[in-house]
Amino acid sequence: MVAEKETLSLNKCPDKMPKRTKLLAQQPLPVHQPHPLVSEGFTVKAMMKNSVVRGPPAAGAFKERPTKPTAFRKFYERGDFPIAIEHDSKGNKIAWKVEIEKLDYHHYLPLFFEGLCEMTFPYEFFARQGIHDMLEHGEAKIFPVLPQLIIPIKNALNLRNRQVMCVTLKVLQHLAISYGTGEALVPYYRQILPILNIFKNMNVNSGDGIDYSQQKRENVGDLIQETLEVLERRGGVNAFINIKYMVPTYESCLLN
Repeated sequence: MVAEKETLSLNKCPDKMPKRTKLLAQQPLPVHQPHPLVSEGFTVKAMMKNSVVRGPPAAGAFKERPTKPTAFRKFYERGDFPIAIEHDSKGNKIAWKVEIEKLDYHHYLPLFFEGLCEMTFPYEFFARQGIHDMLEHGEAKIFPVLPQLIIPIKNALNLRNRQVMCVTLKVLQHLAISYGTGEALVPYYRQILPILNIFKNMNVNSGDGIDYSQQKRENVGDLIQETLEVLERRGGVNAFINIKYMVPTYESCLLN
């Protein structure tokens, strides 16, 4: 009786009857594509099917190297330098508490060259300006200290920082024209010049509009060319031979 009542109720209410679904045509299953296998070059995996060889990593020749606290910063914070900052209408400058000619160049000049790696104020300002002041008034005192200045110059250039390189190149030019140091620098070219060979073509004589870096002498490529010319003029024939060996694309300014 219960079954008959249910069938009667379904006949009276056709909306409650279960709907029949149409059978769809069977769709083909998607073909699974294997993922490419990323592998290193010159390995067994590189010879396998669907293998993609990963390219070589970047050499990082132009990548900046991290800096470390220098001895110049340590001595400055300790108050061992007889210097102070003097504010002028033309800008900041160093006020020396003693005469520069009376300084112990064997002690102070290498420390100031250590500060070439500094990039924050006031350390970079005191180091850069202090070097130029001491080179300008040092005369015969610079030559005996020259071997102690090569490693700081090399470390500053190896940072590969554009700002530090420009400052160091200007200091190197000033050092080359100082009293009796032009020819004495020639044996140290092997330590200084290789890094210049990497950046020598960077923005050389760029003529795309106004280049403000050229006006401020902060163009690395032009500064390198200018520095090599100064070293050649001051170092003589041996300087040209060494420069040509270290920087093969360099053309002598004396031959033009």
